[in-house]
Amino acid sequence: MTTLTTTIGQIVRGDREVFPPYLYAAYQSTKLRAPEFPLIEVPLTLSELTGPGPVISRVTPEDADMTRNAGTGGEAIGQRIIVTGRVLDEVGRPIPNTLVEIWQANAAGRYLHKNDTWPGPLDPNFLGIGRTLTDANGIYKFVTVKPGIYPWKNHRNAWRPAHIHFSLFGRSLVSRLVTQMYFPDDPMLSLDPIFHGVPNDPARQRMVSTYDHDVTEEEWALGYRWDIVLHGPEATPFDERWPAPLENGQEDGR
Repeated sequence: MTTLTTTIGQIVRGDREVFPPYLYAAYQSTKLRAPEFPLIEVPLTLSELTGPGPVISRVTPEDADMTRNAGTGGEAIGQRIIVTGRVLDEVGRPIPNTLVEIWQANAAGRYLHKNDTWPGPLDPNFLGIGRTLTDANGIYKFVTVKPGIYPWKNHRNAWRPAHIHFSLFGRSLVSRLVTQMYFPDDPMLSLDPIFHGVPNDPARQRMVSTYDHDVTEEEWALGYRWDIVLHGPEATPFDERWPAPLENGQEDGR
């Protein structure tokens, strides 16, 4: 039996070593939205803890293939990759039928977003969004292109590591997890304040995927594996600060 947590504060305190703080000086945007006063504990009702979950329109296999654009009939430019893994609870049990949504920059590091105006080329065939449901074994799978590294204005000569944003919805309104998946051996990881906003290194490393040659498809796509643990001592860190405002005060999903 799963014990229900009665407040958001209890959820956050339970994984304090995993979750990034609201205010992290190296990540400049947190100064704009970190709370100035102590948080107020608001008890959650039974319906908030157990349901209703998100309303999900029909999820199709095509939603998980971001390399093909049904509207244009074209194919995205870039290195094709397969990203797969399991969604697990705190004791390692698979969580089936969970909505997994992702969004990312294109291969040039450019988002299809009105506030992304740096001179990286847009790809008319790449929307940068996808979704799927985990199967009976808690497995998800996406086909996409590897996102590019891009500049941001947090500090001088700042560049974000290649990453994919993940959003997972459980069965209740408060069980959404938003996080980022990174790639191994990225030179920007050691310089990125968002990545280092996670308090300890073991937790940070749980945000980095691994190359998996068994997932790789010959002459087609490289394979990466990334499991997501929703709670407990091995939990995947999530970003409480999403969505992140740009330096000009606008917001996006970087």
